[in-house]
Amino acid sequence: MSLLEDVKIAKLALANIPTDWDGKTCVLEMKEANFQWRQMEWWGFYFELQVRRLLASEFEIPGDKYNKVTFDLKRSVNWDLKAKAIKSDDHRAILNDKTAMESSIAAYGEHGVIMALCDVEYNDTNRCFQKWHTELKGGKSNYEKAREGRTSVSRYRKTYVEVAEILFLRIDADNIGYLDTMKQGRNSNSKPRKEKYMLDLENLEHFIVD
Repeated sequence: MSLLEDVKIAKLALANIPTDWDGKTCVLEMKEANFQWRQMEWWGFYFELQVRRLLASEFEIPGDKYNKVTFDLKRSVNWDLKAKAIKSDDHRAILNDKTAMESSIAAYGEHGVIMALCDVEYNDTNRCFQKWHTELKGGKSNYEKAREGRTSVSRYRKTYVEVAEILFLRIDADNIGYLDTMKQGRNSNSKPRKEKYMLDLENLEHFIVD
């Protein structure tokens, strides 16, 4: 097995992925599947659910676990699944925990990322989708309440997503130096998250496989 064989198999299967995602319809589908339907960034988890369904017969789900980080898939190597909103003012994509990714590369020589680039539409100013989702969940989570205690700013929720492109990326010892690093917010227990790698989508030539 090889990463290129992984890509060939995944690309064929993901040709069948739905590409138009209505927020309410997708959240209800995720709720029926009992899969991460409460998440504010529902669309990233909806992508994961669809990939899991399409690749379940060919890939291990989930992949390896390093400390508290578990990768989404594994075949010849570990794979991360990411969904990224296409924005003219933000061409960076957050990947995974630095230490875990480095451990994965040390074990297999390379690490894979399947990334959906998406056009998105946001909630209206009355936040109708956000209110609907909160009511469906039975109220605000402790994480949401804690975040509101730190800031009055609340992000607009994505209500509709269209998949524009799916990228297959390879990260290894030779190109990992082209990634940036970042510290990203807090976990639901209010503790700071560990450093993660970040990909500049304008420098894809170092990583792109297909």
